[in-house]
Amino acid sequence: MSKVIGVRFKEGGKIYYFDPLDFEIKVGDGVIADTARGLVFGDVAEAPHFVQDEQLVTPLKPVLRVATPEDREQRELLRKKEKDAYAICQTKIEEHGLVMKLVEVEYAWGASKIMFYFTADGRVDFRELVKDLAGIFKTRIELRQIGVRDEAKMLGGLGVCGRPICCSSFLTDFIPVSIKMAKEQNLSLNQTKISGICGRLMCCLKFEQAGYESMHKIMPRVGKEVITPDGAGTVLDNNVISETTAVKVQLEDGTFEMRSYPFRELTNKQGRPFGEEPEENCAECEKNCPIRTQDTYEAELAASSDPAPSPADAGDGPDGDTL
Repeated sequence: MSKVIGVRFKEGGKIYYFDPLDFEIKVGDGVIADTARGLVFGDVAEAPHFVQDEQLVTPLKPVLRVATPEDREQRELLRKKEKDAYAICQTKIEEHGLVMKLVEVEYAWGASKIMFYFTADGRVDFRELVKDLAGIFKTRIELRQIGVRDEAKMLGGLGVCGRPICCSSFLTDFIPVSIKMAKEQNLSLNQTKISGICGRLMCCLKFEQAGYESMHKIMPRVGKEVITPDGAGTVLDNNVISETTAVKVQLEDGTFEMRSYPFRELTNKQGRPFGEEPEENCAECEKNCPIRTQDTYEAELAASSDPAPSPADAGDGPDGDTL
């Protein structure tokens, strides 16, 4: 067990662990920490607590000191200088005719380095731009090309739900999202309806995916013959949200009608209800059993839908989540 504090360097950014040493630190305090990018001012997001050593990236770096009022003044000064640097860099980009979009400017602590974040469709030759910026600011210049998701996280905004987008408010890491999730949730495959402001699939598709997967495992399959309170029928559709199943039922007068039932009221032809946990020794009757195991479910899903995306396609790749 090691004693740590959680430090966040940007609003909505990832929390990193540091050794608090003997400093008295509480949530909301500022600290100066030594990172791979040099000295950085961070805000304490988690009070001192103990975590397992397996959860740490060793060696655990200590905080250098608790931030003073002078440190906070310096941070505010650097933020003002970042706005001026943004305007100057934007002007130089236009002068050089570079096809790139400047997203954000960040001063390193002590103004020892300035980082310019930008997006572009391809590679950009910005060597002359760097020379101009170095001549103006008289310090080390670094340009970093980022993706559209990183751009959305930095700039923020409102999603289609009317709330601040998840990546800039609470998500610390980008989660892999695929079009297969939209299909399993019976969402419209209209790209404009399932894409976020970054143009990629919305991260919130992942939030309820585990619930849909667990429900699909216990609800009757489409096309399966079931017994309803009104007689035998064939499954036409499942509604995971309401936990109901649409069944085409043959009535006593010989006509057919589509009716919806709570899926737990349905049984298979052997009279076994859906929604129960599979028995330990049901391997022999797995073909006729409506309670499917995880392996059986995944095999059926693979046979009835598109192939699962590769890790490159399912994550933040350039074409991973486009329609």
